[in-house]
Amino acid sequence: MPAARRERRTGDADRAPGSVEPTVPPEPSFTVFGDHDPAVVRQLERCLAAEPGARGVLCADGHLGYSAPIGGVMAYREHVSPSGVGYDIGCGNKAVRTDLRADDLRPEVPRLMDRIVAEVSFGVGRRNPQPVDHPVLDAIRNAPFAPQRRLHALAASQLGTVGAGNHYVDLFAGEDGAVWVGVHFGSRGFGHRTASGFLSLAAGRQFDQPGREGGMEAPPTLLSTGSELGQAYVEAMRLAGEYAYAGRDLVVDKVLEILGTRALESVHNHHNFAWRERHGGEDWWVVRKGATPARPGQRGFVGASMGETSVILEGVESDRSAEALYSTIHGAGRAMSRRQAKRALDWGATRARLREHGIELRGGAADEAPGAYKRLTDVLAHHEGTVRVLHTLTPLGVAMAGPGVADPYRD
Repeated sequence: MPAARRERRTGDADRAPGSVEPTVPPEPSFTVFGDHDPAVVRQLERCLAAEPGARGVLCADGHLGYSAPIGGVMAYREHVSPSGVGYDIGCGNKAVRTDLRADDLRPEVPRLMDRIVAEVSFGVGRRNPQPVDHPVLDAIRNAPFAPQRRLHALAASQLGTVGAGNHYVDLFAGEDGAVWVGVHFGSRGFGHRTASGFLSLAAGRQFDQPGREGGMEAPPTLLSTGSELGQAYVEAMRLAGEYAYAGRDLVVDKVLEILGTRALESVHNHHNFAWRERHGGEDWWVVRKGATPARPGQRGFVGASMGETSVILEGVESDRSAEALYSTIHGAGRAMSRRQAKRALDWGATRARLREHGIELRGGAADEAPGAYKRLTDVLAHHEGTVRVLHTLTPLGVAMAGPGVADPYRD
């Protein structure tokens, strides 16, 4: 299904022959995949208008986010955007294929899911008092951006914890019967405090001074990458990304230990981050918020809702891929807000349907029910020609924070 291409740029249809090119800054151009509420498109437009000539993409799983749309891609020549990356810096997915067979594992899945929720912490606290040691904590202790050093204790206390909301630890059966482990979460309180600190600094406040974000319609915050503050953000963002990677590695390793197996292959990347990339012969800062990088041959793990098939995909080379800035979806995308889902969906009936389909659920709530999300197959269809599916993953077990779990560190 073709993408809807929406370009905003100065034209020459009404220009007289021989006239001089007007000195009007180029307007943003962007490409939209799928159908969206106009408010989501306007949110992307507002982000791109912050730098003349910016480029953008709205992926088919897009919906409203803080300041910038989830599923949005913003490419700037000279700026990076803390509000575009968002509060959960380095949020991403990791999936690993194991040497276990799903048919052999099924009888043990209830017991294994019990162990996973007992030994992996969701939300703010850590039930397992065993200290976690990792080189990324040494990097935070000696962070180039001094205020991040003060976050070392917070980072140490939450490394290897999953958080709440739509973050999860899942067991899957691949189409060939192999067992996969998949996780989705980011940089926890360390990334959140880093993001909020830079938003405060950009507004003229102190790093630790509480901000006034302004909600979903907050204007975009851009920092010049040639400025001291912009350079500091890039460095701090990268460290938060390393922390997020380390956390996902630790959680996957713990689940592999519980399963008594090892990883045969791994797929791992961020979807809330900013990368320096080359597109159309120019260098850009590409900010992806809820969008997966998908260069030709680059693989990504894209999760669906808790009751539906997820995928391992990879980017392919095409004109449409280039228009997409080599980006794709990061999930199915919300069809309802959390508040709407809690009012409209029967959580008891949802859990019963999951049991009927042989899916062992631990935690979760109505705002994460399958009915709150778009169908992943429909969303993927809008990106046809930019990615191809390598593996389909059917859920065996899903672990999430329950409705009573507090977690202030959500994007």
